[in-house]
Amino acid sequence: MSQPQFAAPDEPFYAPGWHTPRPPTEPLAIASLATAVVGLGPVGVGLGIAALLRTRRLGTRGRGLALAGIVVGAVWTLVALALAAMAVMMAIGSRPLPRDVPRAQDAHARQLVAGNCVDPLPADGDIDLVHVVPCATPHAALVITQYAFEPDATWPGQAAADRRVATACQLSAAESAAGLTPLTWAPTAESWRHGDRTGLCLIHNPAGTPLP
Repeated sequence: MSQPQFAAPDEPFYAPGWHTPRPPTEPLAIASLATAVVGLGPVGVGLGIAALLRTRRLGTRGRGLALAGIVVGAVWTLVALALAAMAVMMAIGSRPLPRDVPRAQDAHARQLVAGNCVDPLPADGDIDLVHVVPCATPHAALVITQYAFEPDATWPGQAAADRRVATACQLSAAESAAGLTPLTWAPTAESWRHGDRTGLCLIHNPAGTPLP
C-alpha cells in the first residue's frame, strides 16, 4: 500500500482562539482618574499628563482614563482656587481697621474699631459698607467704644442686641456739653450668622455739622 500524499497548506495554521495580546492599561492613568475623583485635583492632573506620555512612549492603554483624570482634576483645582480666593476675601473683609486710617476707604461696619471716623453717616437701617476717613479731616461720626458679645453667645434677637449695645454707650460730660449724641450699631441676625459679635458706639452732631 502506498502512503497518501498530503499537499502542504498554502496558509499558516493557527490554533483556535489565538490572537495578539492586548497591551496592558497604564497604571498612572488609573491613578490619575482615581485621585481626581476624590478631590486631589493637581495630583490628578499631574498623573494624567505623565500617563499620556507613557502611553505614547510604551504603547500602553489608558489614554481616555488619563484625559478624564486631567479634566476632572482641572475642575477640582479651579473649584479649590475659587474657594481659597473667597476665603481670602472674607478674611480681608473682617479684618479690623487701624484706629486712624491713612486715607479714605470703604469698609464693612464689622471692621470698625474705636477711633475710626465715618463720613458720611449711613442712612438708618441695616448697615454694611461705610466710608471711613482720616480723623484729621471733617467727619460725620466717631467710633468711641466697642461692645463685645460673648463668642459662644446665642442670637438674643435684634431688640435685645440693640439694647445691650446702647446700655454700654456712655458719653463724657464734655461730649454731652458739646451737643453731641450717641449712636449705636449692633449686629444684625445676618451679620451674627457670619461671626459678627461686636457692637459700636459712635458720637455725632444731630445738627449735621461735621466733627472737627
